[in-house]
Amino acid sequence: MKYRRLLTALWLIEAIIVMNGRANEQLAMNPLTPEEERVIIHKGTERPFSGRYEKFNETGVYLCKKCNAPLYRSDAKFDAGCGWPSFDEEIPGAVRRLPDAGSSRTEIVCARCGAHLGHVFTGEGFTPKNSRHCVNSISLDFHPAVLAGAGDAASPSAAASATTTTVTSPTTDTAVFASGCFWGTEHVFRKATGVVSTRAGYTGGNKKNPTYKEVCTGLTRHVEAVEVVYDTRETSYEALARLFFETHDPTQAGGQGPDIGDQYRSVIFFRNEAQRKTAELLIAELKRTGYAVVTQVVPASTFWLAGDYHQRYYERTGGQPYCHIYRKRF
Repeated sequence: MKYRRLLTALWLIEAIIVMNGRANEQLAMNPLTPEEERVIIHKGTERPFSGRYEKFNETGVYLCKKCNAPLYRSDAKFDAGCGWPSFDEEIPGAVRRLPDAGSSRTEIVCARCGAHLGHVFTGEGFTPKNSRHCVNSISLDFHPAVLAGAGDAASPSAAASATTTTVTSPTTDTAVFASGCFWGTEHVFRKATGVVSTRAGYTGGNKKNPTYKEVCTGLTRHVEAVEVVYDTRETSYEALARLFFETHDPTQAGGQGPDIGDQYRSVIFFRNEAQRKTAELLIAELKRTGYAVVTQVVPASTFWLAGDYHQRYYERTGGQPYCHIYRKRF
């Protein structure tokens, strides 16, 4: 009993430290070169036909160079012959329009960080959407991906799904797990054999592009989750799912360790029928051995990337997870 009280007290102390750190979180920004600052911060313009993305046609998502926010899908890009990348629509909510001081043009900026992107024009008739986002290449970064819903750019759900895209190949697959604080979840999977990459984010909720503070209220129903891309030649979905169950408490409802709240619930987000069956078989196996598992198994939905502050948190800070401790259960 004394040991349990001591452990609980230590959990609470560390949880307070962690929450204080999160409360002081500021949106992390990428460092910029002087030329990038001239365009992105001071609203300059790069020379026409000089940008790397002007004649670029790979499949994926274009991100803000300053804060990594997803801005445009590649299937919205077209060649306007103007010398700069052109898009006929943005990812919903990603771009903000502002009057351009000293001219009749409309400036476009990243809705998350305010980075200058370029200008938007309408009525030119280049595409059925009759809109052209003329964007500086230097304001963009590119994430290669297989786009969910590609070819259906007019669909809002297809556009919103841009945040769920990942780098995939015939030898990789993706899993999505939620097991409490995503700092610890990501730390566990980054060390696992066969894992290619991880991303911390929010999923399973009812609000587009939620902020960390919004998720913390519990009102959006999102959970802190981690997207895991793995090499199928080196590991399997079952191996990763077993690691998921053995590195958090799947019997705890409403939180994990001292992290109490709806956003910390235990969830497996399956992307296909094989993943669903694997998860349910492992849960059945645990229940047969006496574990009252409360882990939810639900279809994967839009994955919203968390800020840079949350990515690879323990790797950057040198800390260790306080409630993701390995315990053999199978």
